[in-house]
Amino acid sequence: MGKIAVVTGAGTGIGKQTTLALLDSGYSVVATGRRTSKLEDLEKDADAGSRLVTVRSDVGVESDVTRLFDVTLSAFGRVDLLFNNAGTGAPAVPMEEIALSQWERVVATNLTGAFLCTRAAMKIMKYQTPRGGRIINNGSISAQVPRPFSAPYTSTKHALTGLTKSTSLDGREFDIVCGQIDVGNAGTEMTSKMGDGALQPDGTRKPEPTFDVDGVARAVLYMDSLALDANVQFLTVIASKMPYSGRG
Repeated sequence: MGKIAVVTGAGTGIGKQTTLALLDSGYSVVATGRRTSKLEDLEKDADAGSRLVTVRSDVGVESDVTRLFDVTLSAFGRVDLLFNNAGTGAPAVPMEEIALSQWERVVATNLTGAFLCTRAAMKIMKYQTPRGGRIINNGSISAQVPRPFSAPYTSTKHALTGLTKSTSLDGREFDIVCGQIDVGNAGTEMTSKMGDGALQPDGTRKPEPTFDVDGVARAVLYMDSLALDANVQFLTVIASKMPYSGRG
């Protein structure tokens, strides 16, 4: 049996493409997301038989995460890779217009969800044989620089960087390594309207290029291809011509 991976936010976009790439590379995958219909679509597209198990869950809910990893252990007996990919955002409005409920929803999914899944995975990775494993957090380039009107999303992604570093440190003794992939403008549903114009810091809207989301999946596979004595701590994958480097 190949490696066992858990992928969150697996029904669409980066999560779905990474799940498919992992399956193609011989992994068995437990894929989770909030929408049953999207997970059913994933099952049809993957056609991976018993190597793919889907679990509907909200990673911001502790009981859902407990059930997710219970299912993983029942199906495959261990966890070699956790890809903390699930994420959501709030409306792009001035900070003073963001409702507390919107803020809390983003924090619950992007940060608390990653923590809960990391905690559950570490409990397994510490004691399985052979022990250890890899955790990869989807930080987004919002973990480095913000877009306008993105305080909830940007704050959680910056916080994920702290979680990545803490997980790396706390997991050392147990051969648990943790890295972060920061993605900019992968071609997904989330970025589908960027070609029509994305809000810029100067208040204008300009089209932004995207890149094939499979590039992200391949980067995740590379990060996990290393033996556990090596770790890609941070990896940034962006559209080559997006307004990021320098002054745009």
